[in-house]
Amino acid sequence: MYDVIIIGGGPGGYVAAIKGAQLGLKVALIEKETVGGICLNHGCIPTKTYLNSAKVYKTAKQSSDFGINIEGVSFDWGKILQRKNAVVKQLTQGVAFLLKKNKVDVYNGLAEVLSKNKISVNDQILETKNLIIGTGASAIIPNIDGLAEQYKKGNVLTYKEILNIDSVPESLVIIGGGVIGVEFATIFNAFGTKVTIIEMDNNILPSMDDDVRLAYSRRLKADGIDLIVNAKVTKVSKGKVQYTLNDEEGTISADVILCAVGTKANISGLEKLNLNIDNGNIVTNEYMQTNIENVYAIGDVNGKYMLAHVASHEGIVAVSNIAGRQETMKYNTIPACVYGSPEIASVGKTEKQVKELGLSYKVSKIPLQAIGKAITDGAKEGFIKLIVEEKHLEILGAHIYAPNATELISQIGLAMTNELTPVEIVNTVHPHPTLSELTLEAALQAIDKAIHI
Repeated sequence: MYDVIIIGGGPGGYVAAIKGAQLGLKVALIEKETVGGICLNHGCIPTKTYLNSAKVYKTAKQSSDFGINIEGVSFDWGKILQRKNAVVKQLTQGVAFLLKKNKVDVYNGLAEVLSKNKISVNDQILETKNLIIGTGASAIIPNIDGLAEQYKKGNVLTYKEILNIDSVPESLVIIGGGVIGVEFATIFNAFGTKVTIIEMDNNILPSMDDDVRLAYSRRLKADGIDLIVNAKVTKVSKGKVQYTLNDEEGTISADVILCAVGTKANISGLEKLNLNIDNGNIVTNEYMQTNIENVYAIGDVNGKYMLAHVASHEGIVAVSNIAGRQETMKYNTIPACVYGSPEIASVGKTEKQVKELGLSYKVSKIPLQAIGKAITDGAKEGFIKLIVEEKHLEILGAHIYAPNATELISQIGLAMTNELTPVEIVNTVHPHPTLSELTLEAALQAIDKAIHI
């Protein structure tokens, strides 16, 4: 009898398993593929490996700007692919080692849920007091004429398949301008692919702040990426995508078509639990509990945030409650990131959301060029946008478009979580020269006036 069985070994499941074992629980983890889930195997890690190769290649081509002359800069896609696979293998093996080290029983196979207390895997019945569902999500193939058929034939790819493409295509059409689409656009554009993004919204990255969306769309266009927004894809055939824009039909041909319109929760096989499902996602409360006693759901399967770091934290909250530690999940300071060039990171509300709530606020916006370290690094483009409540200076949101934005955002997330204001940020001495001074200048301006603009 296990204290808890976890179905799914992604960043939510394996973190929950390790933390549960550390809290003294007897834990079993069931994973049908390789531990690490989408994040380590098909998502966060492999895409960031490609993006880093793209960044190195781009920097090498621009080396003369820094007084360094490099002749004949080129890339070897085969070696880039090998490096990606090596990084993924190293990390998944590391996770497997940590699970073993913490005495988690790992079962490689497909779990069949018989009841909330009985799980079948590899013709073996496992019993448990508690169950955590972390089955993740899969790419959506929307109901577009010809799309599903072309996907089955291999003429349309999702994030899974394109990660293992054996050569750089001459042309790529991406259906969907969200984070996944934008990151793949950045990768292949850097290696010379002609990229076109088709997006239904009025701009790319629909969940981001409008100032960031505008700046980043300009960046992509400057890099040679075509953006077709406010457009609806109507038909997909081999090597062709048809769409409507302003009541006019358009067609684009491409060597590769990527469908990147989002993901849906993997809830098939859980029917015997009679879980409360809303819009295809398992409903959970702040303790990560479902409507079934002693059954929890974490990560993409509950549909709250399709982010690896959220899944991991939800996993910790779930096992902590199972172990008798009452903890709740708070979603108001979740950071969101886009790993392009420059990067994007945000936390809290966008300016549009603040306006819709009718809050009294002010915006502090500092250009990257105000920061000495940015100039020494050759970074010419970017800004921070800090949104604060006007009277008490409560931080409502922050949006960074800059190199290393994904590293910088945590300082503001920490401040928001602990209800700190720009005053506390200003009273914290920031090292010079660093990009973190971007946050310092934004805090200074939110209070009164920035120093370096």
